[in-house]
Amino acid sequence: MNVDNTTSNAQATSYDSSIASNSSTASGMNTLFMQLLVAQIQNQDPLNPTDGTEYVSQLAQLTQVQSMETMSQLMANSSVLMDNLQTLTTGNLVGQHVMVQSDSINSDGETAIDGRLTLEHAAGVVTVIVKDSAGVEHKIELGKQEAGQVDFTIDPAEMGLSEGKYTLSVVTDTGEEAVPIEVGGTVTNVRIPLDGSSTVLNINGIGDIAYNNITQFGTTSKNSA
Repeated sequence: MNVDNTTSNAQATSYDSSIASNSSTASGMNTLFMQLLVAQIQNQDPLNPTDGTEYVSQLAQLTQVQSMETMSQLMANSSVLMDNLQTLTTGNLVGQHVMVQSDSINSDGETAIDGRLTLEHAAGVVTVIVKDSAGVEHKIELGKQEAGQVDFTIDPAEMGLSEGKYTLSVVTDTGEEAVPIEVGGTVTNVRIPLDGSSTVLNINGIGDIAYNNITQFGTTSKNSA
């Protein structure tokens, strides 16, 4: 048995383990770099020594890598803080009125829902179509409208809507397609999914809506009148 080879292999294994364990953190990288730098200096050719500026360059590269890792950690911490802040903010929305972008509602058959659409072009005829799961359409005629925001109200009692889910769409005489629709209501509860997906708001008369679909907090002067 060759004792020298066994000792050498053990030392190499220990060195490799040290590299693996030290390369995962900034402090570990610094220690590993200094070990390598010392080894490089000790084993350089004395008749042809390495230029000192090369060591300075290597140190500068190490500093840059450490700075990038520190910045990455700070960004990760900031992301966690932002998530926590959003959670606290959404919790305060319970009982508040919000507007959300949605092309569907989940009506309770009683609650009137504030709505708003945004026209890109003026139109002589604007119609909001409320369609139930059976395909039956209920129309809200808004007449002639200028470009911009147009308010409307979905009143289940007046329109004869029963409890259930309805899809919303807009038809104009100009043929404008994909008109953005917003609906509003009071937030009844906030749910934070365990899978880490977007926070979900339950809005009275509308149903579950992702937090990132909110387009307005509070009521307009028209809605609050």
